[in-house]
Amino acid sequence: MQGAVESGLLYALMALGVFITFRILDFPDLTVDGSFTTGAAIGSVMTVNGTPPWLAIICAFAGGALAGTCTGLLHTKGKINGLLSGIIMMIALYSINLRIMGKPNVSLRGFDNLFTNVSTLTVMIVFVVIVKLLLDLFFRTDLGLSLRATGDNARMIRSFGANTDITTIFGIALANALVATSGALVAQYQKYADNSMGIGMIVIGLASVIIGEAIFGSRTVFRATLAVVLGSIIYRIIYAFALRVEWLEASDMKLITAVIIIFALIVPSSRRIWKQKNIARKRTAEMLNSFENTQPGGGR
Repeated sequence: MQGAVESGLLYALMALGVFITFRILDFPDLTVDGSFTTGAAIGSVMTVNGTPPWLAIICAFAGGALAGTCTGLLHTKGKINGLLSGIIMMIALYSINLRIMGKPNVSLRGFDNLFTNVSTLTVMIVFVVIVKLLLDLFFRTDLGLSLRATGDNARMIRSFGANTDITTIFGIALANALVATSGALVAQYQKYADNSMGIGMIVIGLASVIIGEAIFGSRTVFRATLAVVLGSIIYRIIYAFALRVEWLEASDMKLITAVIIIFALIVPSSRRIWKQKNIARKRTAEMLNSFENTQPGGGR
């Protein structure tokens, strides 16, 4: 259970990045699969070469921001479809990550990392809480409000003189910076980085966001970011329990993730439709009663 919670907190930053692009900006960013590995590659190589782990993580943050900026520029300045921009950057990052690492994987065994001689759970709780609160404060600033407004209605915010291209680029850069930071932390936690470790990260991030919102709601920014963090932890707990099922194998985890997402999407939608039908049924009954009461001999 402790390992599942630790993993959930490690991947929570990645989920927050996905939340920014998919929920705040309404941008389908597939760069995540590449930028996660970019952060792991930068953090691992710098740590192996003697750089302090905390500085390596900051550099991973910057590397992810650069990758996100490139995706944003392709979309806003290159006028390339958002989904295609992410795919192009994800493909490019595969080769870039190999260049950074110099080989398919890098081992951190024998090197000090951020979690050496300290509790991983304690470090990650403090780290995630700080990042979450900073994001909450950011979304209340003028730039943060512009970012949220760009995702809600870009045409309207442009009519007020705001440059939506800049806010879009900044939002995608911030999201991928958080994703890359998560990748660097996961690499230091696992003590290795692999060029294929980012495959499927976008699905895991979406699962965390959807599960969190389905259970805890997202009426306010504070509640939404908290839901994403808790959703990441819950996803990892479900993942850990699924691995204990005898007839399930590790190779089935992607299928389990897909089932979790489908369930998390269908249940809230079904509940909303059921409530709407109940409301419509009550209104119809009230209208019929009112109509009957206004007829001759119907009570008036």
